[in-house]
Amino acid sequence: MAERRVKICGLTRPADLLSARDAAYVGFVFFAKSPRHLTLPAAATLAGDVPVGQCKVALTVNAEDATLDALLEAVPIDMLQLHGSETPERVGQVRERYGLPVMKAIGIADEGDLAALADYGKVADQLLVDAKPPKDAALPGGNGLAFDWRLLAGRRWPVPWMLAGGLTPDNVAEAVRLTGARQVDVSSGVESALGVKDSARIAAFIGAAG
Repeated sequence: MAERRVKICGLTRPADLLSARDAAYVGFVFFAKSPRHLTLPAAATLAGDVPVGQCKVALTVNAEDATLDALLEAVPIDMLQLHGSETPERVGQVRERYGLPVMKAIGIADEGDLAALADYGKVADQLLVDAKPPKDAALPGGNGLAFDWRLLAGRRWPVPWMLAGGLTPDNVAEAVRLTGARQVDVSSGVESALGVKDSARIAAFIGAAG
């Protein structure tokens, strides 16, 4: 395993799992608008092949209890990633209902967005610090956008956090240097086409993350 903990998100094929074998986390997307969206049967098959010790993360967007019930009944998941506009209260409800660690994604565009990290840090198990999507974006993440990483320099929160947003094999080392991130997340930055992971780019990203 790389010293820095890497999450490869949006896996859709068995070959992706093999390419991501040195990552600490593998992410599966359950959001119909995403090109990386998985059906429950497809996700169950993939998740069943994840090696012991790798954390299986389910990315959901404003999912209601019935949706999460069905997901967790069908797919063996280790962590829930809430990537929508879920309130701190909703994060707490999900943690209590399912007894799984919850990672809350927070979009950052400027310094004014940082306060939300402190608020969600009180109720989530981890924070995912992502680039805030444009107002007209169809997807809440996976858009390949970065933000000013210097905003995070020297800052710490009460729970572990993960840097996301526009990371690639070419810039992840610089992003880590500027932010001090111990965990990094990538999806579109290791794809050869929209929703298609590239094994060479995954390997390069994990290597560059350090």
